[in-house]
Amino acid sequence: MTEAEVRALLEETNAIMTGHFLLTSGLHSPHYVEKFNVLQHPKYTEKLCQAMAEKFKDAKIDTVVGPVTGGIILAHETGKALGTRAIFTERENGKMTFRRGFSLEKGERVLIVEDIVTTGGSVQEVIDVVKAEGGVPVAVSVLVDRSGGKANFGDVPFTALLKMDVETHKPENCPLCKEGVPMTKRGRTGK
Repeated sequence: MTEAEVRALLEETNAIMTGHFLLTSGLHSPHYVEKFNVLQHPKYTEKLCQAMAEKFKDAKIDTVVGPVTGGIILAHETGKALGTRAIFTERENGKMTFRRGFSLEKGERVLIVEDIVTTGGSVQEVIDVVKAEGGVPVAVSVLVDRSGGKANFGDVPFTALLKMDVETHKPENCPLCKEGVPMTKRGRTGK
């Protein structure tokens, strides 16, 4: 899939949203990517994950790993496309880890997948868990990189199906706040 095709699919499913959003980072933005608007459609998820897998079909990946929550779906579908195992990390006492009996063999080649990268913090935590288990992080693949080129995982190559430069503002400097634009609720939790 080309970036234009990925963007069109995300726009068609309202995964790319416009409004006034409070991001998890505390920053405000006129755009938000609600991954579950596209991930709720298995045929679209499969198509996106096949595009992610295609880039690594010759990389001898043993296992695909993604962080909870969206990463579970992406790891599963990407692993299916690559014919590999798919597992996930989750937080336990605030620390990213493998649970539920998941582990890696020493030297196991791992593709790390994620839905949206803004700062790259969660992905870096997954890389650290993979390395601590003796695995080899071959690459990181994400649906959307909204870091503006800031996400960097050192010696682990990083690729995204779509790169978005999304403007963000500190609340005290937010032009939408100054204009009195109310916050847009995203999804069911209203986060």
